[in-house]
Amino acid sequence: MRKRPGAADSTDAHADELFRSRLENQIDLRHPLAKLAGRIPWAELEDALAPTLPPDPAGGGRPALPVRLMSGLLYLKHAYDLSDEEVCLRWLENPYWQFFTGEVVFQTALPCNPSSLTRWRQRLGKAGMEELLAQTIAAARSLKAVDARELSRVIVDTTVQEKAIAHPTDSRLLEVARRKLVLLSRRHDIKLRQTYEREAPGLARKAGRHAHTRQFKRMRKVLRRQRTLLGRVIRDIGRQLDAREGTVREQMQVWLERAERIRSQQPKGQAQALRPARAGGGVHRQGQGTQALRVWGEGGHSGDGPEGAGGRRPEFCRQPVRRRHA
Repeated sequence: MRKRPGAADSTDAHADELFRSRLENQIDLRHPLAKLAGRIPWAELEDALAPTLPPDPAGGGRPALPVRLMSGLLYLKHAYDLSDEEVCLRWLENPYWQFFTGEVVFQTALPCNPSSLTRWRQRLGKAGMEELLAQTIAAARSLKAVDARELSRVIVDTTVQEKAIAHPTDSRLLEVARRKLVLLSRRHDIKLRQTYEREAPGLARKAGRHAHTRQFKRMRKVLRRQRTLLGRVIRDIGRQLDAREGTVREQMQVWLERAERIRSQQPKGQAQALRPARAGGGVHRQGQGTQALRVWGEGGHSGDGPEGAGGRRPEFCRQPVRRRHA
């Protein structure tokens, strides 16, 4: 990779810089950035990043910027949480930053166009960024800024991350039950008279809009229609189960019972709402209690441990979930 001559080479080439004061004579070499600049193996870093960068263009072209300059700007950008434009402007007025990136004398022009940092990161790729991180950690360990025990475990704070939680409302539960039954029917070659793929999703959205605008009479009308469609699918599958194999019949019967419980439940009734679980094929039971209760599979109960009696995974889990109208 053909690169542009560095600052040290240009000092000998230009006579006008001979009488300019060097940066190492103007700054405090005990500064953290000055110490870090002497601990990072820039030559090894350049050799490690060379395979990730494109080779020389066939027709010549402009030489690439020095690797130490670009990698140093990238480190300063993330260390001080700056944008590409801000890191270039602050580099122009900070002699410590210029010394860290390999300059010998104080520069009065921007190091590069801010867009060059973006293109350089794209060319560097994932492997190059990992190499930069590895060299930074090695330099921190050599300076005894971090201990090896601090790197044995990485703790990521995710408290501010948004969670895609779908509340188990009646309209959503009815739509999920219908969609699950249709999916299982297709998987087991059960031909249904109607799947209501066009009408049912629109009903779920309509119920949510009515609930949001507090038009509960219209919302209950939509819920009655959803229960009607789910009941038709349940009865259609039930009529064809006798001609199926035993395993298929058992699997479908489990989901038919769950769908029937969802269809027959009432907002203020004694039956508790069910919502399909993400893993394990079980369901979560929606209740009014303040304590979570686990109900295990056959032969197990809440005191048999996380795997239940006989090593079975839990099939049902009761959680206190806030009820909504739709």
